[in-house]
Amino acid sequence: MGQIASLFGIALKAIYGVIGNYGLSVIVFTIIVKMIMMPLTVKQTKSTFAMSEINPKIKEIQAKYKNKPEKQNEEISKLYKESGINPLSGCLPILIQMPILMGLFYVFKDPVTYGVFLWIKALSKPDYILAVFAGVSAYLMQKVMTPKDQIEGPMKMMSWLLAGMSLYWGFVLPAALALYWCVSNIFSVFQYYLITRPL
Repeated sequence: MGQIASLFGIALKAIYGVIGNYGLSVIVFTIIVKMIMMPLTVKQTKSTFAMSEINPKIKEIQAKYKNKPEKQNEEISKLYKESGINPLSGCLPILIQMPILMGLFYVFKDPVTYGVFLWIKALSKPDYILAVFAGVSAYLMQKVMTPKDQIEGPMKMMSWLLAGMSLYWGFVLPAALALYWCVSNIFSVFQYYLITRPL
């Protein structure tokens, strides 16, 4: 994790060298990360849309084979294969975000160690306003990006869970991390609309 943090520290220092403002440097860094992850996000969004389209067929299979779980799983797997859908592909961007968040946590907690000198103290301490924005933006992102036919049940719970975790993290982690999370969520919503308009 130290190597990732050092890499992020170098990148933030370079961005700061051009911009001259730490808050804006975090925002620019966030946008660069989101742009790099764009191909995965496009794949995830298309997969989510494809899942929505085959959802009625999945429900039919579940109803038809409700007493035969093995046959049900076999038929659903067959449907995924025929439709060219990998149900786990939606998890990849989330899994990639975790080491990014952990690396940034180390950088923002101890910026001097990771090469970001003269860090503004306000960004290395928690900020409660940013914490609220992090929670609200996480909830809105989930609400906007979750298809209507999947918004009930576990996904609804997921929206509240993600918002609650984001709010909590904002209260206990450096403000720069909450700023990254807010910008990332807002960017994700715009990115989602951009990707889904042709779909």
